Amino acid sequence: MADSDGLGEAAIAAASPSVSAPGLSPSLGWRERLRAGLAGTGASLWFVAGLGLLYALRVPLRLCENLAAVTVFLNSLTPKFYVALTGTSSLISGLIFIFEWWYFHKHGTSFIEQVSVSHLRPLMGGTESSISEPGSSNNRESETSRQNLSECKVWRNPLNLFRGAEYRRYTWVTGKEPLTYYDMNLSAQDHQTFFTCDTDFLRPSDTVMQKAWRERNPPARIKAAYQALELNNDCATAYVLLAEEEATTIVDAERLFKQALKAGETIYRRSQQCQHQSPQHEAQLRRDTNVLVYIKRRLAMCARKLGRIREAVKIMRDLMKEFPPLTMLNIHENLLESLLELQAYADVQAVLAKYDDISLPKSAAICYTAALLKTRTVSDKFSPETASRRGLSTAEINAVEAIHRAVEFNPHVPKYLLEMKSLILPPEHILKRGDSEAIAYAFFHLQHWKRIEGALHLLQCTWEGTFRMIPYPLEKGHLFYSYPSCTETADRELLPSFHHVSVYPKKEIPFFIHFTAGLCSSTAMLAFLTHQFPEIMGVFAKAEHYRHPGPC
Repeated sequence: MADSDGLGEAAIAAASPSVSAPGLSPSLGWRERLRAGLAGTGASLWFVAGLGLLYALRVPLRLCENLAAVTVFLNSLTPKFYVALTGTSSLISGLIFIFEWWYFHKHGTSFIEQVSVSHLRPLMGGTESSISEPGSSNNRESETSRQNLSECKVWRNPLNLFRGAEYRRYTWVTGKEPLTYYDMNLSAQDHQTFFTCDTDFLRPSDTVMQKAWRERNPPARIKAAYQALELNNDCATAYVLLAEEEATTIVDAERLFKQALKAGETIYRRSQQCQHQSPQHEAQLRRDTNVLVYIKRRLAMCARKLGRIREAVKIMRDLMKEFPPLTMLNIHENLLESLLELQAYADVQAVLAKYDDISLPKSAAICYTAALLKTRTVSDKFSPETASRRGLSTAEINAVEAIHRAVEFNPHVPKYLLEMKSLILPPEHILKRGDSEAIAYAFFHLQHWKRIEGALHLLQCTWEGTFRMIPYPLEKGHLFYSYPSCTETADRELLPSFHHVSVYPKKEIPFFIHFTAGLCSSTAMLAFLTHQFPEIMGVFAKAEHYRHPGPC
């Protein structure tokens, strides 16, 4: 998601003229204005009417006599009653406090505040102004939904791990599931998009694989892959599924991917010869192209994991030259990580010069790699004490600005690079600028920052200065558009429940949590004092009663 997207949408919205709906008058009549005014004061009128009715019925209802009886009853109560009352109140308020605290940590908002705003406020007439331009509410709703859709777009993790060889081994060792159902469901949708097409019914093996990608149970998917191989020994997608999910080591996965490559190249050449015969053949060629690119990319990742880094770099470069339209797969991020492992910093700079462009989507890998290269030139000699005395040099200023740019794009990454938070296995999908992207970046790039002397020290000294430039990140950004407000919700869906999701900006504790905590503490203190000093508290209660007698 490019940082220019938000600016472009804002410019388009500003340039678009406001057009009123046809057939509707731009101004409202006096009846509508009167109805709107009465709706706003309805709650106040009901309150005044209730007080007047209560005053008129004070004699038939014998309110004064009833209040006197209540006063006599209260005077006859013993201190034990007050102990029980305050103890019960303390228990109830404590339970409310615990629930509020749990709800806030789980959902990021106060339950009482949410109920008050969503349900009680409309009943009390506290709605938005009823006088608005016709159709403006629909326009606001559509703009808000469109903005949320663009902000919360989930991307395929370009460095995602292998399910059988890595994710499942983690589950065997720890007993924890590193992938959420939402994440795996997104992967299933990706597989159906990339590996299926409308002509699958022409080949029985592809029909079986189409059902396999929709299966939720891993053993059922593996069984379907073997069935497809029985029907067609050259079914490339069946080998892909087995390499991803059944292989328990990277070596086994690479062996299966090589078999998939052999079958995929044969099918791809056959589809190229028939691509112009019909639209169905064109769709089949697109599918076979996706399969071939996926296989080669995973083979490059296998080579990278097995230490054959130059081979991995060559495969990635060939892919980017042979299939340039497929930049949405972010193969350049795989290439950046491999080049950093080779310490080929000049090649890394060449890749950044091509992809760190204002018209292309940004990512944590792009921004933080650019910061790392600029940090590398000054980090070994950087000292905060020396810099405070003589000031920053031009190269140091460039490095600090690059760090600030990277932190503004994704503020969660420094905590993982500085090991202030523990890392987990990255998910199969990430949210740009979110905690999931930070985990995916730090998981693979932490070693590159450690390799450069002083890089993490310079990051530690300068990264928090970014937040002084953007005091209200949800309203306005500095170098990028404002920080999305939906990242916490999306990251909670992508990341496992045992991981504590990083939230930015840090939310203040709601008022009702402070209120319930104070109520619980005060009632508990009153219960304790009443129990320990019943006579003194009784005298105090009677004194307060006589100081504020009843209305009758």
